[in-house]
Amino acid sequence: MLILILVLAVGFVAFTNGANANFKGVASLYGSGTATLRTALWWGTAATFAGSIAAAFIAEGLLKKFSGRGIVPDTLIESPEFLAAVAIGAALTSFFATRLGFPVSTTHALVGALMGAGLAGNGTEVHFEALGKNFLFPLFFSPAVAALLGGVSYLILKCLRLAPDHRTRTLDVLHYLSAGAASFARGLNDTPKMAALLLTVPHLDMRWGYLAVAVMIALGGLLDADKVAETLGKKVTAMNPGQGFAASLVTAGLVTTASFHSLPVSTTHVSVGSLLGIGVVTRQAHWRKVVEILVAWVSTVPCGALLAAIAYMIISRV
Repeated sequence: MLILILVLAVGFVAFTNGANANFKGVASLYGSGTATLRTALWWGTAATFAGSIAAAFIAEGLLKKFSGRGIVPDTLIESPEFLAAVAIGAALTSFFATRLGFPVSTTHALVGALMGAGLAGNGTEVHFEALGKNFLFPLFFSPAVAALLGGVSYLILKCLRLAPDHRTRTLDVLHYLSAGAASFARGLNDTPKMAALLLTVPHLDMRWGYLAVAVMIALGGLLDADKVAETLGKKVTAMNPGQGFAASLVTAGLVTTASFHSLPVSTTHVSVGSLLGIGVVTRQAHWRKVVEILVAWVSTVPCGALLAAIAYMIISRV
């Protein structure tokens, strides 16, 4: 029974991850008018799915990091009720954010859920220093780097005449490729974090675990991404095709680099950061919406922790 709850919970968190995150790599395509919402979403979902499958072969480091070892006692890590509570806490956090149209970090939600379920299961042995070093530092650092690189990259590309204000055939091709690369990198970076929750399922070949997570991410994106798509594409900053291309190029570069170094960055933070950096240099940033998104980000970890703790207390008594 507990194994079934765990599998369903992981499917739920993967679905909500897709709904909240699949559009992040291609938001610039839609926001700049290069693609329609549906076209951008299908392209982003296809590239994300490819990244999710590739993660099974080249992202083992992230799988190990999100197993929870070194953060909570091994007895908890091997407990299906603990892992199910982590998945439920993260999934509900992403679900509520998606309903409100806020692009939040599933990575942050998972980190908060690990903390909350760990405190509920064995509060005296949660290693907060490991959380800070391995998770929270790269998560909080990445949006600042993305904003800086977004603004600087756009100015450089504009000087080189590689980021024109209007669409051209060459720019469209480069924009689609960079947005696809950003989405591929998202699948590469996010999928192991959720697949890690299936490590304790008896006799499960993890390749099937990756595939199941990849399918649920794709379904979530295709069926429930519209609200977050509008926020990312239209409400962070106004952008033209050249600016959108610069943002997707920065997102792809940073998230891919983080994946190969097993750094659990948030595609949300990187994508929004790069868009904001461009909005700052062009003076087109929509600051009210940016502040709302920042508030949602700050609340993600405690929300994930609270919901996971409640879920653990309920499941452990079933």
